[in-house]
Amino acid sequence: MTRRDLYRLGNVILGGAIKLAVAVPALAFIASPLRKKAAGQGGAAAAGEPMETLATLSQLKVGQPQSFPIIRDRTDAWVTYPSEPVGSVWLLRQPEGAKPEVVAFSAECPHLGCAINLTPDGSEFLCPCHTSAFDLEGKQKNQVPPRPMDRLDVELTADPDPKVKVRFQKFRTLAEEKIPLA
Repeated sequence: MTRRDLYRLGNVILGGAIKLAVAVPALAFIASPLRKKAAGQGGAAAAGEPMETLATLSQLKVGQPQSFPIIRDRTDAWVTYPSEPVGSVWLLRQPEGAKPEVVAFSAECPHLGCAINLTPDGSEFLCPCHTSAFDLEGKQKNQVPPRPMDRLDVELTADPDPKVKVRFQKFRTLAEEKIPLA
């Protein structure tokens, strides 16, 4: 082996080591969101939508809807946004003896996703974007929305003053049936 061959071999080995030193961290950076999702760290969607504790039963008045924000940590690829509002829920306590005791509706309009508000007199829900209207049971009052308000799963704890837990999720807009978004 000549000195020239030795230098060539050294250049090939050194060049390969430098390329490897750059490529391995770059690939790890690109693949990190995939590893997080596979490990179950992909946020609420990966956990099967956990139940959110929003209020106690004593905080809700019968027949008067109340809005509660949903605050979650949100992860978007490499960035984590701590404690950020991701939506809101309307809770309505039913009269004594009614089943279920509490009904939860998504505050997102099934028409185009605008925020649904309560009318000033508290008699119905109204979407200000395109005048979608719903009664207090979530049923459509006009032809604008494609379906009723989206009901959410509710659980009450067995405490003396039960906590109201809601499984918050979003649904596809402009669809006649409730299609959950991932």
